[in-house]
Parts: sequence; C-alpha cells; structure tokens
Amino acid sequence: MSVEPKTVLELDDIQAGALRERPSPYVGRYLLLQLHDAGEGRELVRRLHALLAAEKEAPEDETQAWATVAFTCAGLAALGVPQSMLDTFPAEFREGMARRAQELGDLGPSGPEHWEWPLGTDAVHVAVSVLARDERHLQIVAELARQRYADLSSIEVVWRQDCYQLPSGRTSFGFKDGIGNPDVEGSGQPVRNRHERPIKAGEFILGYPDETGALPPMPAPEVLGRNGTFLVLRKLRTDVAAYRRYLREAARSREEERLLAAKMVGRWPSGAPLALAPETDDPELGADPTRNNSFGYREDLRGFKCPAGAHARRANPRDALEDENSVDVRLHRMIRRGTSYGPMLAEGVLDDDGLDRGIIFVFAGSHLKRQFEFVKTQWINDGVFIGASDESDPLVGGAHTPTDFTIPHVPIRRRLRQLPSFVTTRGGEYCFAPGLRALKWLGELDT
Repeated sequence: MSVEPKTVLELDDIQAGALRERPSPYVGRYLLLQLHDAGEGRELVRRLHALLAAEKEAPEDETQAWATVAFTCAGLAALGVPQSMLDTFPAEFREGMARRAQELGDLGPSGPEHWEWPLGTDAVHVAVSVLARDERHLQIVAELARQRYADLSSIEVVWRQDCYQLPSGRTSFGFKDGIGNPDVEGSGQPVRNRHERPIKAGEFILGYPDETGALPPMPAPEVLGRNGTFLVLRKLRTDVAAYRRYLREAARSREEERLLAAKMVGRWPSGAPLALAPETDDPELGADPTRNNSFGYREDLRGFKCPAGAHARRANPRDALEDENSVDVRLHRMIRRGTSYGPMLAEGVLDDDGLDRGIIFVFAGSHLKRQFEFVKTQWINDGVFIGASDESDPLVGGAHTPTDFTIPHVPIRRRLRQLPSFVTTRGGEYCFAPGLRALKWLGELDT
C-alpha cells in the first residue's frame, strides 16, 4: 500500500497569523488604512514586508508580538495591481462582504446601511492586525507598525479597534472560545483532535492540495497567490443583557439557566464540550487542549447530549454528517480566531449599560464561498441539514429571527421559543493576506 506523502509547507513565507496559535491571554489592535497614492502605498508595503520578515527571523518561543497584513480588492487596485490580475481572484472577494450581505443574512439591524464607517466601503484598502502577549509588547509592535506609515502623508488610518482575550479565554457571553479549530497538515502545530485526520493544508493556504486532492484556484501570477490566504473580518456586537434575560425567563432555576446556556452553545463556560460532559461543567476538561477538542458526535446523533442545533455543533458538525452523501464536513472547515472588544458586562447584570462590546471574528481559509459563506448560510442561518428548516443558530441568529431552538430530551423534548438575535453585525471585510514573497512583489510593482 502506498503512503500518501505529507505536505511540507513553506512556513517561512506564510504570515504567522494564518496558522500560529494565539497565546492566552493576549491583547491586540486592528487598523484599517486607506491609500490615496499608489507610490506611497507600495512604499508602505515594502516597509511592512521588512517588519514581517524581521519577525520571521526571531525564534517563535521568544516572539512576544506579531503583525498580519492583508488587502481588500480595492486595496490591491489602489496599489496598482492590473485588472487582469484582479480578475483571477474569486468573485466573492472582488465583490466584497457588503455586496453579499443579503446572501449572508446581514439584514435589518445587521445590514450594511447600519455598519460602522468605513466597513464595507471602498475606503478600506489595507488591514493590519497586531497581537501581543501583553500591553507593553503590543505598544512596541504597534509603534513599529505606525512608524511604517507616519511619514507617508497619503496613508490614512480610517478605523481602529482594540481587542483582547481574558486569561479565562471567555467572550462577553461568558464561554471559552477558540477551541474548535482544525488541525492542519504540515502546520507544525500540535494535533489536538484524535478523532479526525489533520485537514489538508490547501484548505487554508494557497498553493497546496486541498481535501479534494486538487490545488485550489489561485490568484495570478503565482508569486502573488502562493502561500496566501483569504481572511474574513467581522465586527459583531453582542447583546449580553438580552441574552441573560432570555435565559433567566426561560429557566426555572439558576442550575437550569446554566444548562440551557450550555445547550445553546454546545459547550460549558469552561470550554468543556457537552459531548464529553453532558450533565455538568468540567473545568479540568475545558482547560485541557489535548481533550477539549478531541471528540465527535457519532455517539450522540439524536442530540441528547449536545443538540444538533447548538452553535458549536452547527459551525462544525464533525462526524455527525458522515452518512450524508451530500455533505463532506472536511470541505467546510475553517480556522477561526475570535477576539473580544469592549468591556465585559458585570456578572449578574440584566440591563444593558449602553457600552459597545462583542467579538471581532476572523476567518482564514482558501475558499471564501465553500468555507465561510457555506457555513454561515447553510449551517448557521438555516437548519435544513439537521431537519429543522425553520430554526437558525440560537446564539447568533440568521435567516429565521426570532427563532426556535429544540433540545432533545426524554420523555418530551423542550423547545425554546422566539429567541431574538443576540448578535448584530457592525461591519466586515473580505481580505487577502499574501505570503512574504508576494508582499515584496507588491511593493516592487512597476505601474
């Protein structure tokens, strides 16, 4: 029997933010820039390339902070990338998130007409994220990044968002986040899920075979596309007070309130999955990276432990769909990085304090449509794949808002009624994060 060769990734050319696990806790900052002059824009790219290249030379265990640089389609055009090359990018990237809002379910209060400016507009050209283990190192790297554009008068900072992860890893809803990312073949990161083979690198990094055995479509020329990845950036406001009030009104006790919250999410606050801890939270399990993502749903197809409509199970049904010939879960896996912004609502408070808080959602992958857009429209917004066509994700809403949420139980299932959407989209962008050689090429474009 022949052994399939393992993928060897050109890790020195891949931006660190694509595959590297984030430390916990951490602090960060997102900047969106507008380029008013192509020549100065390319000078900025040359300087940012030098910054990222210097980061790559430092030992990973000594790195205290790092940056990621990505471009919208409008940003690549502003740098002088010819239209013939832009046309080799996927249609959804060229259109941008705002123009695809209806398909994504960003309607009503989440519609682009209500987004924060300049999110979703052609004024966004460059996205820069800086992440660090602590505030001191964030300021050091943020200042290094600022120096790259401070003397370039045509570079305008049009948006800034500070963010963080608490030592507990919990978001504003009170649940530990960032657990369910796939293991990626060739990434050099430790394998966390013993229940599935690592996903092919081509699902996340361009230039390598994906799960179909083929190379994903790659922007031309090759130097521009290879070792790049597409990024989705979304700012999501969370209505934590409304979420808490709904649970308080639906539950008969504080214990049941905690259980209902876990059923909606698919995990306990500690991160312990319901598939392994169906009755009570298990903080030791939740804190163990070798166990908290190593499970499947094959032994719980009817959802008595973790409902099929729970948020985490919708986003990644794992092995629960193995018998469904029309769906290959491995083709829809995503690398997801969720980061909190705004102050936490004080424990036990049921009234909104008027402060802005939520999650900065970041996706990385090779297929915007097959990965992010499929999961958002088919699994999060809809319920056809679990036999509940009139139900959406109970936490983030979707096509059916308000929605119901079914919790299987013996002898009688329970159905939560009229859940509002506790999450509102405040804006977003589709971006492309090139490899380091591609950044160098962009900086040297001769137009």
